[in-house]
Amino acid sequence: MLKEERFRLILDRLVHDQKVYLAGLSTLLNVSEDTIRRDIKELAEQGLLKSVRGGAVPHSPGPHRFKDRILHDTEQKQIIAKKALEFLKDDQVVIFDGGTSAVLVAQLLPKDVHLTVVTNSFPVATLLEEHEHVEVLFAGGRLLKNSFVTIGNDTIQFLKKFRADICLLGICSIHAELGVTSPNFEESEVKRVMIESSKEIIALATVEKLETAEAYYVCPTDRLSVIITDQLAEDEAFKVYTELGIKMA
Repeated sequence: MLKEERFRLILDRLVHDQKVYLAGLSTLLNVSEDTIRRDIKELAEQGLLKSVRGGAVPHSPGPHRFKDRILHDTEQKQIIAKKALEFLKDDQVVIFDGGTSAVLVAQLLPKDVHLTVVTNSFPVATLLEEHEHVEVLFAGGRLLKNSFVTIGNDTIQFLKKFRADICLLGICSIHAELGVTSPNFEESEVKRVMIESSKEIIALATVEKLETAEAYYVCPTDRLSVIITDQLAEDEAFKVYTELGIKMA
């Protein structure tokens, strides 16, 4: 079998099963595990999947630049943002990260709500400027230009000062076994501190980001309190998360 044929079959199986294993592919394609390992390495270098111990999982789909992400899956993110509003109550302290779904929550936030918002997102801070009853505490630091968020030690030290009621966490990739991951190391560090500084973690993710993985670890999946997606919460595909004690919304 030609290498290109193996690549196509590996990617097809990954779409179908959401995870592939070296041993299973070796049997299916009648080649050695070393050959499969090299194939997966090459596909990973092309950005077509994420290599993990013993096999591979899908990469998170969609663009990584904020200007591109804000225009991607807009209808689905509107659904997510409207669901997220139901979890916000007067007098809460809420951490907003820089994900585009979190930005849409800020955009839809009622003008009469009373909140304290902690954020490292320039778009979130800008959108909340006209909310008379929302106090905005902005985490300074170094600007990550393609995401319009602050990162680095100053940002992290600022976020460590809080014990927020809720963290609205934009998710790039989440996998039941591999946890929450990010394509950017410094953003993953900031997200980790946001989680440590919050009682309840509400993850915002379009369904296509579930069971995918990126390079940098953020937290175990069961650290999430709620996962809000653009699909019905009763979807059978979510069973793997509800079994971890996570509420789906």
